Amino acid sequence: SFGGPTVTKDGVTVSKEVDLEDPFENMGAKLVNEVASKTSDLAGDGTTTATVLARAIFREGTRNVAAGSNPMAVRRGIEKAVAAAVDCLMQMAKKVVRPEEIAQVGAISANNDHSIGDLLAEALQRVGKDGVITVEEGKTTETTVRFVDGMQFDKGFVSPYFVNKPAEMVCQLDDALILIHEKKISNLRDLLPLLEKVAQSGKPLLIIAEDVDGDALTALVVNKLRGVLSICASKAPGFGDRRKAMLGDIAMLTGGTLISEDLGIKLESLDLSHLGRAKKITVDKSETTIVQGAGKQSDVHARVLQLRTQIEGTESEYDREKLQERLAKLTGGVAIVSVGAGTEAEMKQKKARVEDALHATRAAVEEGIVPGGGVALLRCREAVEKARSQAKGDEKIGVDIVLHSLEAPIRQIAENGGIDGAVVADEVAGKDINIGYDANKGEYVDMLKAGIIDPVKVVRVALTNAASIAGLMLTTQALVTNLDKEDAKKHRVEGSVR
Repeated sequence: SFGGPTVTKDGVTVSKEVDLEDPFENMGAKLVNEVASKTSDLAGDGTTTATVLARAIFREGTRNVAAGSNPMAVRRGIEKAVAAAVDCLMQMAKKVVRPEEIAQVGAISANNDHSIGDLLAEALQRVGKDGVITVEEGKTTETTVRFVDGMQFDKGFVSPYFVNKPAEMVCQLDDALILIHEKKISNLRDLLPLLEKVAQSGKPLLIIAEDVDGDALTALVVNKLRGVLSICASKAPGFGDRRKAMLGDIAMLTGGTLISEDLGIKLESLDLSHLGRAKKITVDKSETTIVQGAGKQSDVHARVLQLRTQIEGTESEYDREKLQERLAKLTGGVAIVSVGAGTEAEMKQKKARVEDALHATRAAVEEGIVPGGGVALLRCREAVEKARSQAKGDEKIGVDIVLHSLEAPIRQIAENGGIDGAVVADEVAGKDINIGYDANKGEYVDMLKAGIIDPVKVVRVALTNAASIAGLMLTTQALVTNLDKEDAKKHRVEGSVR
């Protein structure tokens, strides 16, 4: 790849960079990359575990298929075994309640960086499970978290002339009125009656609209500079239907009315009852923050319930993310983690670690935790053995493949620590349910007490995705690819037809 080197321990980042010369081999590599990518999308972590499991299942499977086993029956057996293992994992899961447990999950995912774990635990405690935590590149070497009170959206003032605190380059309005308009405001004549009413009230005014320009903007700036009105204009957030929905959220939060064409309310006929209100508004060049809106709690609560229903009903990951952001803004839960580092290479690596840890902590809060270090999968062997009795013919071989593959992660962890994986797996299998191998210290410990824990969602998704792709590869009979002129000159791939 271009640019400086990427330093990582993340499975999906590594697998994305694998690009093999041979087109047939590359197809296999891309399928394994799919395991890691899908696991990353659904759980945000566990990509290396998923890759290790996929390799173990596929390797055992190809041996058996080559020896004459029915590949479809083997695949069915794999699916039955995985279903039994997933049930076992869900029963084993322990709910995460204490901040220390959240911090431990984050630290494990961030390569044993406890400062990141503590930071994310603090953020999750503050914003709650519906809150939004965003990760951005910081401007110092220190990693920090800051919280946004109230509703914030990423649009700032239309003109710098609205700034009333030059030292901070912000416009701050206290106990202000808010006009929420869906369309562009250009004509001063339409706006004038409302401005006169606002001037009589003596309160500051924030105008949120698609845009404010022409005579209207000129008049607002002149009145602001002369001290006639304390006023600011900001562009509306989002685009299209999403903009309308976000403006509706702001109207609900501030007790105002969204002035849109659908309602048939004209700008010149507005009075103060159509305007929203807020205790404090801060507008800078790129963001607007509204604190303590005057909307009814019952209305806001109804909107929150509506958003939760939409989140559950949507199948689009992008839509879910945007709805989640809207929900967080309504409930006042937004945290921003600024990642600090000394160099750009360190920044990239650290930011990726923080994002992994964030996904892992969210997954832990969502579905609970299990002992880490590959122990949870090893403990599922008993449940898989029971499933074997219900398998028929070559399905039993598929069950046995999963049975052996459940050892793969703990073996790999031990081998990475320079110890024989088979010995460690055998030793742990004979011990208590929470006992596992701490590769850092080289000793057997209670994984939950030692803080070596995995979110059950991460382990579950890693296993199901690994089995899915491995099963697909086992039942594939032929590969079809394009060969360019360069490929044609190279050595012929064994078994291929041109």
